[in-house]
Amino acid sequence: MTTQQFPLDRFVKARARIRHTVHKTPLMGSKALSKWIGVPVYFKCENLQKTGSFKVRGALHKVTQLTQEERAKGVATISAGNHAQAVAWAAASVEVPCVVVMPENASPIKVAASKSYGAEVILHGDAKAAFTKVLEVSNDRGLTFLHPFDDEEVVAGHGSCALEIAEQLKEVSSVIVPVGGGGLSSAIAAAMAVLKTDISVWGVEPRGAPSMHRSLESGKPIQLDSTNTIADGLAPPMAGRLNYELLATHARGVVLVTDDEIVYAMKALLERMKLLVEPSGAAGLAALLTNKIPLEPDAPVVVILTGGNADLIQLSELLSQNPKEVVPRS
Repeated sequence: MTTQQFPLDRFVKARARIRHTVHKTPLMGSKALSKWIGVPVYFKCENLQKTGSFKVRGALHKVTQLTQEERAKGVATISAGNHAQAVAWAAASVEVPCVVVMPENASPIKVAASKSYGAEVILHGDAKAAFTKVLEVSNDRGLTFLHPFDDEEVVAGHGSCALEIAEQLKEVSSVIVPVGGGGLSSAIAAAMAVLKTDISVWGVEPRGAPSMHRSLESGKPIQLDSTNTIADGLAPPMAGRLNYELLATHARGVVLVTDDEIVYAMKALLERMKLLVEPSGAAGLAALLTNKIPLEPDAPVVVILTGGNADLIQLSELLSQNPKEVVPRS
């Protein structure tokens, strides 16, 4: 995959299709966290997006590209939560039937939200088993399978986030993006490559779910046997092929953070900015706070807060813990 296959015009057209339906989320600075880290830091607040995460950008764009026949039959998808909610909401907005398969250990809050948007929810096994199940259901019922990240129309929709960042901040040195399957991170990397070629895009994964990190190390997309992290939105058991190719071509790399470091970042966002994010959404800041991403002096950095759909019971437990202290940039 090259930038020629994802020209700027493709991202612009995708944004035009969804811009009146999704939010243009705020880009917020923090003097306290900027001083702490040592460079100007801004946060793209996708935790304030419709359905509570960036996922609605790609989901809605994909649904707008379905044929009338596909819309009539309906769609199916697989998700631990945020993509499920996004597809359920997007499908409902255009009156398309929707089935969502979720792992049995999915957050009850995200399951309930997906149902409230009108989706039929099937709970099945772990993440790998759920992937198998959704393909089976799609085939049996004649539904169009909407991949949560490894899809060109999904990536094109997510690229709208990059266009907004470029409008909201003229000088950007680096963009830090949490990575699950790679849908948003690959879109940001590909879009920034055609917008401003000197911007460094970094992905961040949990140590307990390093599918893209290992893929980049091995030179091909890989599957994990299992994952273990509090960041359920960053725990698909594989890297998307398209997403891997775009990140391998356009990103600086993918770094790893621990669950303790993610909790530390969640607390920092609550205390310093009064922003609530789920564990997945805090991974980017966790990488900055632990000095895992090289930064240029005084060069502005944008961190994408990918989602705010925190399970309140889990949140209470996490915030009551005393995670290992991290040492901020000096």
